[in-house]
Amino acid sequence: MTLEIAFVLLLVGVVATLMITERVRPDLAALVILVVLGLTGLVGPDELFNGFSRQAVITVLALSIIAEALDRTGVTHQLGRILLHASGASLRRTILIVTSASALLSLVMNTVAAAAVLLPAAVGVARTGGQRTSRLLMPLAFGALLGGMATLFTTANILVSNALSEKGYPSYGVLDFLPLGLPMALAGILVITVFGPRLLPDRARDGERDARPAGTLMDAYQLRQEVQAAYVKPGSVMAGQSLADGGWGQRLGLNILAISRGGSVTLAPPRAERVREGDIVMYTGQIDEAELTHYGLALTQDPDWNRQLASDQVSLIEVALAPRSGLAGKTLREMRFRDKYNLTVLAIWREGNTLRDALAEIPLRFGDALLMQGTRRPIELLRRDPNFLVLTEDFGETEAPLSPQAWIVLALTAAAVIVPALGLLPIAETTFAAAVLMVLLGCLTMEEAYAAVEWRTIFLIAGMLPLGLALTQTGAAALVGELLVNAIGGFGPLALAGGLFIFTVALTQIIGGQVTPVVLAPIAIAAAEHIGLGVDGVRAVAMAVALGCSTAFLTPMSHSVNLLVMGPGAYRFNDYRKLGVPVTIALFIVLLVGLALFWGL
Repeated sequence: MTLEIAFVLLLVGVVATLMITERVRPDLAALVILVVLGLTGLVGPDELFNGFSRQAVITVLALSIIAEALDRTGVTHQLGRILLHASGASLRRTILIVTSASALLSLVMNTVAAAAVLLPAAVGVARTGGQRTSRLLMPLAFGALLGGMATLFTTANILVSNALSEKGYPSYGVLDFLPLGLPMALAGILVITVFGPRLLPDRARDGERDARPAGTLMDAYQLRQEVQAAYVKPGSVMAGQSLADGGWGQRLGLNILAISRGGSVTLAPPRAERVREGDIVMYTGQIDEAELTHYGLALTQDPDWNRQLASDQVSLIEVALAPRSGLAGKTLREMRFRDKYNLTVLAIWREGNTLRDALAEIPLRFGDALLMQGTRRPIELLRRDPNFLVLTEDFGETEAPLSPQAWIVLALTAAAVIVPALGLLPIAETTFAAAVLMVLLGCLTMEEAYAAVEWRTIFLIAGMLPLGLALTQTGAAALVGELLVNAIGGFGPLALAGGLFIFTVALTQIIGGQVTPVVLAPIAIAAAEHIGLGVDGVRAVAMAVALGCSTAFLTPMSHSVNLLVMGPGAYRFNDYRKLGVPVTIALFIVLLVGLALFWGL
C-alpha cells in the first residue's frame, strides 16, 4: 500500500466519521475534502472542480426544476389525488394504493419530492378514513424509495452511471434499471402490503400512552384537556394592553388560543387585539395560580366556549419542515414566526411526545410536526412558503384545477424521458433543455427554478466526485476491490455482486445514499474487472451498488424521505427496522435472481 492510497482511504474514513457524527454539515464536509484533495495534489486542478459541470450534477439539478414545474402546475397533485382517492375502507388496500402511488411518482421525480407531494393527501386519507397516519406514511416513504430503483432518475443511479462513464464503460440508459428495478419495486410493495398491517405501529392497539389517535387534530395532540381559561379581573395589569404588548408569550409562557367577551368567542385573536377587564382568555402552557394572581388573572371556566379551536374562519393545521427548508435548528422566536406568519403554534410532535411548553425556545428539527392555529389567508400563504409543508388537506376546498401550462410540462417531461431512452441524446442534455424550456414558456419563474434546486445536494455531489476520482487514480479502489475479490470473489460474480449490495446497504444506513455511491462505485468496478468480467458484468455489479443505495429502509437517518414522515407519522427509530428488514431481505433475493436472469451473472 502506497502513501497516497493510505491517505485517500483515510479521507474516506474521515468522510464517514463526519457523516455519522454530524459534527459538520455534509455539504461543507464535501467541500473540505475537495480542498484537501486539491492542496495535496491527489486530484489535478483541471479535474478538481469538474464535478460542478459533470453530467450527473446537471441531471440532478435539471430534475429538481422539472419536479418543481410538475408540482406548481398541479400535475403531481392531481395524479396523487386520483390514486389516493382509489383507496377504500380496507387498510391493506389503502397501504397498497399509497405505496404504489408514491412509487409511480418517484419514477419521474426526486424521491423526497415524490413523497412530499403525496404527504398531505396521505394524511387526509388517514384522517377521513379513520386510520392512523402511522399506518400510511412509512409505506409512502418506502414506496418513493422503491420507485426510484426502477429509473435512472435517482441520485445514486445517476452517480454510479457517471462512475461507469469515467472508467470508459457505457453509462446506463433511461430504461436500463427497469428489468431489475421494477421486480424489486414490486416485491417491496408486495411485502409492505402483506406484512404492513402487522408490522406498522398502531400504538393505541398496544396500549401505549403516546399514540396519536385518528380523527381531529385536537384529539391527535391531546389538546382538549390542556386548554385552560383565565378571567381578567378588574385592575389586572394585562387589561388595556394588546396581546403583543402584554407579553403573554414571553412573560407568562402562554399560547393564547381564544378570547371570550360578552358571550362571543374570538378564535386565533390577532396580536394587536386588546385584552379588556372581564375577558376570559383561553390558553395552553404551564403557569401556577399564584403567578396568575400576580398578573390579576384567575382560573375559570367559560360556558360560551364549545371546546373547539376551529371554525368557518379559523383552522387548525398540521405542518412539517419541508425537505429543502433552511429553518432546521432555528427556534420560533429566532424566525419571528408569529409576527411573520400570523399563525400560532400550539404544540410540536417530536419522537412520540407532544411538546406544549416554551415552544418559542425549542429549535425545530426535520421530522417534527407542528400544530398551528390561524385564519385562512395566513394558512394559504404558508402553503406557498417553500420552508414548510402543510400536512392537513381538505380534498374539496384545496383541490385546484390544472394550470394551463400543465400540458406543456407533461409534454416536456415525456420528451426528456423518451429522447434519451431512444438513444438520441444524453439524459443530461434532454433534462436540462426541458427545464430551460419550462422557464421560457412560463411554467415557472427563474426565482422558482433557483429555489427548487437542492443546492446542498449539488455541492455535496460536486464536492464528493473528486474523491471517487482519487480512489481510482491512486489505485485505492483497485486495492479494496482486490481485497473484496479475495474474500468473496471465489464464490463467483453473483456472490461478489450480492456481497457488494449488502455492504452498500449497511453503509447507506450510516452515511446516506448520496455519498455511498461515490465511494463504492469505483471499488465495485475495480472488483468486477479483477475477476475478469466483461462490459455487461461490470455494469451489472455496479448496478448492485446503485440499487443498494436506494435500499434505505432500516433507519430514519438513512434517507431524508424517512425523516420527512417521522414526525407526521409519530415514528420511533426502531419502527423503520421492523418493516424495513423484511423489505430488504425480499429485495436482496429478487436482486440475485434478476442479476442471474437479466445480466447473466
